[in-house]
Amino acid sequence: MDELIASGAASPTPNRETADGRDSGISPLPEGPVPIGSLIFADELPDGVVVADEVGRIIVFNRVAARLTGLDPAEVIGKFVFDVLPLRDDDGRDWWVYVDPYHGLPTRTRHPERSLYLLDGTEVLVSVGYVRGPRARGYGGRAAPPRGVWGDGSPHERGGSGGGRPPRDNTVRRLVISLRGAEQRERLERSRAELVSTVAHELRSPLTSVKGFTATLLNKWGRFTDDQKRVMLETVNADADRVTRLITELLDVSRIESGRMEVHRQLVDLPDRARKIIAGRVAAGEAEDRFRLEVHSGLPETWLDADKIDQILGNLVENAVRHGAGIVTVVVEPARMDGAAVGTPAGGLGAPDAAAVSVRDQGEGISPEVAPRVFRRFWAGKPRGGSRRGMHGGGTGLGLYIVKGLVEAHGGTIGVRCAPGGGAEFRFIVPAGAAAA
Repeated sequence: MDELIASGAASPTPNRETADGRDSGISPLPEGPVPIGSLIFADELPDGVVVADEVGRIIVFNRVAARLTGLDPAEVIGKFVFDVLPLRDDDGRDWWVYVDPYHGLPTRTRHPERSLYLLDGTEVLVSVGYVRGPRARGYGGRAAPPRGVWGDGSPHERGGSGGGRPPRDNTVRRLVISLRGAEQRERLERSRAELVSTVAHELRSPLTSVKGFTATLLNKWGRFTDDQKRVMLETVNADADRVTRLITELLDVSRIESGRMEVHRQLVDLPDRARKIIAGRVAAGEAEDRFRLEVHSGLPETWLDADKIDQILGNLVENAVRHGAGIVTVVVEPARMDGAAVGTPAGGLGAPDAAAVSVRDQGEGISPEVAPRVFRRFWAGKPRGGSRRGMHGGGTGLGLYIVKGLVEAHGGTIGVRCAPGGGAEFRFIVPAGAAAA
């Protein structure tokens, strides 16, 4: 019988006593051989697991549950789960009282995860599953725990069936309780609160400007010269662009985090796209000699999303201009997704199957210990020269996070390192891709 194993964990355990000290006659764990793969040790599970038998006594209390609650599993095994885990909701109500798992609706199969609190205020995320089936012998035909298990006068006494009632197939055999720490959720909530705060701050400034200038022009139009009106309208236009950019960034973040970022592939000339981004910076007033474009031969055809590539290049070039110094160099070269050198035998002929774009500056650069954090949302470190500004004038701190998401949506990778001549080098690699079907 190769497919069966016998395990000490699956063998009968000593019978446990009921609340009045009598032998319950229950073996909480299955007897006999167990199919291979069906036996999972509770201490190996990543979440806290507590299992209570049909009278509410704990038969499993794993290591993670012990860490979350600060209790010793050896001391809680055999005790009633509602005494060991006195769970309360946000209003301080006893969760066991109003859920009443052993006497509640017989059709319930689970309780979805929710936030509850232990007596010391520790927050835990709790979900509960019901294991139902015919009641085992040894309870005098009761369809609920013996009277007195829940305590005299407790709402848990409701639904007691009395003796002589035939067992039902939907009686509770076990409660399986999953516990998780609330730290991750707290971090998410802090991140969302920071997002709301950042958005409110970034929207307030340009909208105040727009409102102020438009109100002034409407009320005192005749008092201003044409040049003064032009300056005001240009300011309004620039601030409106800033609001539009912020909204676009927020939509991009939402699509990235939900996995809904769509890539519409077409044949894209990366060097040409880089030239247009540089030309736009020069047209906006930057010195032409501050930019340099290097294009290596042997580039494969790249099928990419043209708008998103423009967004990636534009953000990286603006980042180099704002936070770097000296000449900003954009290098476009053939590459391989496996990291091998182009033109050498590596898993094939070594022909390029990707294109790499590097944006370098000659500023102070980014230290290696800080580099992994620059692609995080709202990173408030000092990437270069002590500046705490984000990639754009608004300072949302979303630019590099979005760039990383857009590159990865193409199936590519991005990283940052020290440039050959000093400064920082952001380098992304995107696969050549194929024409859309």
